[in-house]
Amino acid sequence: MNKIIENIKEKIKSSGNDAFFGGRSFIKWVILSVITGIVVGLFGSLFGHVLTFVNNLRADYPIITFGLPLGGLLIVFLIWLCKHENDKGTNGILSAVHSDVDIPFKVAPLIFINTTITHLFGGSSGREGAAVQLGGSIAESLSGLFRLQKEDRRVLIMCGMSAGFAALFGTPMAAAAFSLELFIVGTMPYGALMPCVFSAVTAKLIAGFLKVAPEVFPVKTEPGLDLVMMLKAAVLAVLTGLVAVLFCKVVHGAGKLSKRLIKNPYLRIFAGGCLILLLSAIIGTGEYLGSGMGIIEHIFHTGETDWYTFLLKILFTAITLGVGYKGGEIVPSFTVGAAFGCAMSVLLGMPADLAAACGMVGAFCGVTNCPIASILIGIELFGGADTPYYLITAAVSMTVSGRTSLYSTQLYSDNTEVAFPYPLPDAKLNEK
Repeated sequence: MNKIIENIKEKIKSSGNDAFFGGRSFIKWVILSVITGIVVGLFGSLFGHVLTFVNNLRADYPIITFGLPLGGLLIVFLIWLCKHENDKGTNGILSAVHSDVDIPFKVAPLIFINTTITHLFGGSSGREGAAVQLGGSIAESLSGLFRLQKEDRRVLIMCGMSAGFAALFGTPMAAAAFSLELFIVGTMPYGALMPCVFSAVTAKLIAGFLKVAPEVFPVKTEPGLDLVMMLKAAVLAVLTGLVAVLFCKVVHGAGKLSKRLIKNPYLRIFAGGCLILLLSAIIGTGEYLGSGMGIIEHIFHTGETDWYTFLLKILFTAITLGVGYKGGEIVPSFTVGAAFGCAMSVLLGMPADLAAACGMVGAFCGVTNCPIASILIGIELFGGADTPYYLITAAVSMTVSGRTSLYSTQLYSDNTEVAFPYPLPDAKLNEK
């Protein structure tokens, strides 16, 4: 009888200890994630307003684009001045989490300034990818301030990435899922779920308070559970997955080719800027300069685009990022997906807005290998009425694109047999 009582006491004591440490951990991460969300939300909001200003300025005064080659020289000079020639963008943030490599504090202002320069003069790059880098860099600095251990440091970097994405794009659910999925395909670190969600929501609230408008696109088509339409969406997803592969290959290939042809980074980025201006002059339009958000808005408001729009956007983005201009790849991938989906809607007999939305979801999933985030992007950007179509699109595009990714430091888990039709015995680096 005494032994039974002692066992009960031990269990009660153990449960009490578990509750205490669990509660302490919960409170710790509520505080850390909210602080990260506030700090990154403030910087992200400033970043968003600055980018909006310079993009509007370029739109009002198109002559500014002729400064693109000179802007490139300034970017290279600033990188040299900060001794950060091995800048790897988002890949550098992933490496910091995988291998505990420090992210220097100078990365944050460099991302901010160099992305602003790129957008001011019309380089074809995005902003959300840069915001993810900015958030991760700021969170790394906060982890040092809080003297966190390496496991907690990794989680805080993920919080910063979620907050940066949510602040600029206004999609906290997708932002949190993106950070969880991005590092190891097939495995989500659920221990970081609550902190990433809290950081993303906090950053979104800060951005809303500071008047950073979230992105929302009108999709009026609601076909319901229509079998024929779902089959059409699946076909579109297959093709979009292949376009995502093309996008990744061209972007990676442009970087390698430009470095092989022109060793000097100053000459390389200057020549690339001149090439972008030359292509714009030949085409007769500047719509492929910048992130491409204007193309997306045009597609959703008119339901029309040229069949070659997605190809030209891939080309402009590949040259921009390949020669050394800075920014993200996410919005350009959205632009490519929306343009391709809209163009294919005529052949497939799909409503243009639904096809464009599915194209965006499929392209984003194909280049990032983040299906849950892709589905949530669809819901937050377009509404939940067509969620089954985003689900089909993400699943099919993920399978078709396979191991292709914009991020060469992304890892694959041994649990990805479900996602890929071949065995993966252990986690390994993405093979381009």
